[in-house]
Amino acid sequence: MSSGRPAAVVILAAGQGTRMHSATPKVLHSLCGRTLLGHAIAAARGLRPEYVVVVVRHERDAVAAHALECDPDVIIADQDAIMGTGRAVWCGLQELPASLSGSVTVMAGDTPLLDTQTLSHLNERHDSNAVTVLTTNVSDPTGYGRILRDNTGSICGVVEHKDADPAQRAITEINTSTYSFDLEFLRSALENLSSSNAQGELYLTDVVEQAYSSGSGVGDYVVSDSWLVEGCNDLVQLAALRHEMNKRILDAWMRSGVSIVDPATTAVDVDVTLEPDSCILPGTQLHGHTDVRAQAVVGPGEFTDTVVGARAVACHVVARGGAIPAGTTLPPFTIFPVEQGTAGSTDALGGIPAGQHH
Repeated sequence: MSSGRPAAVVILAAGQGTRMHSATPKVLHSLCGRTLLGHAIAAARGLRPEYVVVVVRHERDAVAAHALECDPDVIIADQDAIMGTGRAVWCGLQELPASLSGSVTVMAGDTPLLDTQTLSHLNERHDSNAVTVLTTNVSDPTGYGRILRDNTGSICGVVEHKDADPAQRAITEINTSTYSFDLEFLRSALENLSSSNAQGELYLTDVVEQAYSSGSGVGDYVVSDSWLVEGCNDLVQLAALRHEMNKRILDAWMRSGVSIVDPATTAVDVDVTLEPDSCILPGTQLHGHTDVRAQAVVGPGEFTDTVVGARAVACHVVARGGAIPAGTTLPPFTIFPVEQGTAGSTDALGGIPAGQHH
């Protein structure tokens, strides 16, 4: 079995995302405190690979700058004018040392719930296969590539929705655009891709068929929780993913001893920390690196990069940085930090600079 640690991870973030109907590149839309790309980079870095490569094209400079802001050690690869996921991965591999060997994980930049643990399980299943495919089953597979299996149950290929016949379109097991490849095999296979398909693109999925046909080994890891691999193509899907991620964050905190009175009206970012016996009242948003200590009561209100001291009470408060001292009760409608002598004022914003904890 593989150790679960690949030599490299390639994140595909070159697409335009036209269905978002937004001037903001798709992978730069955010949920729960990180962009789609930020979530992908965090999950990839959790595998502790030697290299993380982000492949960019649409709004190249903005996406590349954000990737480096998330992780200064990522490598930026530019996709050229030849289109398709196969070409995108080829461009990504060009930025890796020719001598690099082992496995490479390939993932999309728009699946924010895909976490390090799932990627690690995929790599552990990889073993000696040329490729191992992460799949799931969904009730409506429209638009997704379908997993094809032979009469022994082994994956023998992936057919894109536009290329699928009616029988193939009835298949509910889908490709998640997440793979573990043997690096040597992948380099060779990418040189043999053809664009003779409905999209006129170089499909990365064709590498799966090459691996099967050559007897090089095709493995699978089927996840039962399809949310983990749900992609984001429009703002409706983004909202659904945000809701699901927030629900999971809140559930985890409640199980650790945090009282969240009304999860339906509470939003908590991924980098927020909450201590047991803290209480989050309805209508509360906790953003950035906010830290709520034991027995503190917060909300309704909005807290960004703020430390709320133990036993502090901050109700109907907007806090942007700084530290609310332990045991303090802020007057309702305070904007914190407050200028001296203006506690309770709704237009006071002086004091401790945002993000600075005393």
